[in-house]
Amino acid sequence: MRAFEFGNPEADLVLVQMVGDHDLSYIAGEIALIRQQSPKDFCFLALQVDNWNADLSPWEAPAVFGNEGFGSGAAQTLEYLQDICSDTSKTYILGGYSLSALFALWAASRTSLFSGVAAASPSMWFPGFLDHMRANPLHCGVAYLSLGDKEEKTRNPVMATVAKCIRTAHTILTEQGITSTLEWNPGNHFRDAGQRTAKAFAWVMNQI
Repeated sequence: MRAFEFGNPEADLVLVQMVGDHDLSYIAGEIALIRQQSPKDFCFLALQVDNWNADLSPWEAPAVFGNEGFGSGAAQTLEYLQDICSDTSKTYILGGYSLSALFALWAASRTSLFSGVAAASPSMWFPGFLDHMRANPLHCGVAYLSLGDKEEKTRNPVMATVAKCIRTAHTILTEQGITSTLEWNPGNHFRDAGQRTAKAFAWVMNQI
């Protein structure tokens, strides 16, 4: 796993995002948008995973598109994160997009390391995840959820449940006393990933 650091390394606030090769092209723009939406100084850590479906999945699940299923490497990835984010004087926010956003929600249910979760277009259709959320509340007090208003318009029967699932997830967070919001963005899952993630981080930053 490779780590890329941006922003002020001395800042008390650290934003952490698990990324794949496809995310690195827009990270600089995402950081610029975060600065426009929040006055707080921050350091940004982009941590590049080796295998997106394996390293960010909390448990094994069958493929929903193509032939590649999902592994169960999230626990090992979280161990790495805990080593990277070990400065107890810092405030950490974990965020991401798509499966990375789902990982952020899962990680915050396993550790109190993070003060907030910025989950932009998370893969809420992931089998069994809503049951996990009900049984394992987040250890942080703030969580942001978003989804594109056309993401459920897909022929894939599993992924078509995403809008219903994210509404349920927001209800779960509310019932658990988490300060949260659910924002709807225009477009499908592949539109404006950097902009959506920037909004997610900025909203959480402004709550803590």
